[in-house]
Amino acid sequence: MADELRVRLAGYPSLVLGLPTGNTPVPFYQELIRLHRASLLSLAQATSFNLDEYLGLAPGDPRSFRAWMQAQLFSQVDLPANRTHLPDPVEPAAAAEESRRYELLIREAGGVDWMLLGIGRNGHIGFNEPGSPRTSRTRLVELEAKTIADAAKTFGGEQHVPRRAITMGIGTILEARAIRVMAFGSAKAEIVQRALTGEPTELVPASLLAGHADVRFLLDTESARLLSQ
Repeated sequence: MADELRVRLAGYPSLVLGLPTGNTPVPFYQELIRLHRASLLSLAQATSFNLDEYLGLAPGDPRSFRAWMQAQLFSQVDLPANRTHLPDPVEPAAAAEESRRYELLIREAGGVDWMLLGIGRNGHIGFNEPGSPRTSRTRLVELEAKTIADAAKTFGGEQHVPRRAITMGIGTILEARAIRVMAFGSAKAEIVQRALTGEPTELVPASLLAGHADVRFLLDTESARLLSQ
């Protein structure tokens, strides 16, 4: 996928990217960094929009997705800081206003050209938990128990994980011109099977990607092991 993005950027340097956090995209970001250091890839004219951010974190909190992206990618490539966008980790009372601001930024950028996603163990994309409407836009969401458990290590225990976040909505995600999805490891096998072989349903948000005109999945052997059953 890194090579695909390299080719797309070479043909259209001002690409608008949708980017995720988490363990899954780390190898992808590492390859982007390698390509950049080899002078084979430039993000100097690109723009990025991250999928989500926890709510209520203090500015500069090292556990924020902004800090994570800075460490994993932004500080090591030439993507301009003023064109890297994440929702601000505001207090709940300001979440609706921040959600509207983020949607407007995406529209003003012309929409997302190339969206990268992971899949949560419960099928979430971004922080769109099961039951999220297909037409949903950027908004405040409540995080499910599985999502909180997956973040516990970063926050030093489940009791410290924020219970709310702002996420790009499913409707917003589906408007991206191209969507690429990564899922690795045996823990994702069941949800990958449900997303790719079941009927599209809001109970499995990743399954709603099936109707997109340009979506591709990158799986390893373990995450794909149930697809032939």
